[in-house]
Amino acid sequence: MLVAVSIGTIALVTGGRTILSWNIAKYWCRSNLSMLRWIAGVRTKVTGTENIPEGGCIIAAKHQSDWDVFAIFPHTGRPAYIVKKELMRIPFFGWAARSLDCIEVDRKKGAEAIPSMMRQAHAAIERGCRIVIFPEGTRKAPLAPAEYRQGIGRLYAELNVPVVPVALNSGLFWGRNSLVIWPGTAEAKFLAPIEPGLAPNVFQEHLKAAIETESDELIFDAIDRGLSRPIDDRLRAAIDTRKGSRSKAR
Repeated sequence: MLVAVSIGTIALVTGGRTILSWNIAKYWCRSNLSMLRWIAGVRTKVTGTENIPEGGCIIAAKHQSDWDVFAIFPHTGRPAYIVKKELMRIPFFGWAARSLDCIEVDRKKGAEAIPSMMRQAHAAIERGCRIVIFPEGTRKAPLAPAEYRQGIGRLYAELNVPVVPVALNSGLFWGRNSLVIWPGTAEAKFLAPIEPGLAPNVFQEHLKAAIETESDELIFDAIDRGLSRPIDDRLRAAIDTRKGSRSKAR
């Protein structure tokens, strides 16, 4: 990380946004994934990349783990991640992030932060980027109730580009603030794009249904194959609740 951040900072100071900075970031992500496999036994499986359209689009992913950033980045061409303002203020790391088209959002401002995010997003699309956003704004535990924020709906309406949902199950292996990383196969799946033009509320429901349904499938597939981690009371209750809902739906 120190090597990647240092080179990224130099790239920004000397040349701004360059191919070098993107390649260094890809190296950093792939290195982290390799280390996770060698040290912690976490394998990475990413499918559905054929669903990413050519040109500008929004990639909207479930967010359960730091793994998500490492796994998604190498498949996004020239990504512009939407990140919280605090990360961009970290010395060296934040400077390097600016060389990667990151879009900063001040979450403390709530809805007032959206106009600034939109200006940055429009500029990123014009530069040929793909916007990457975690619609819930934070990492959530596997099978936790979904809480999608309004930012993704505004981006969809204003940018008029396809949105590619991404489902995943990474929280089973590397949870939020967890001191333990459990071995297994973390999966991310790029789903069929949602074309522009839907009413905002229809789009929001479509996106949520796509991500949550497929993320549940990935989680239950992993559970059925067997987990090395213990299933705590919270996860067990969530599994039982979700299984009950799935049974009723069928």
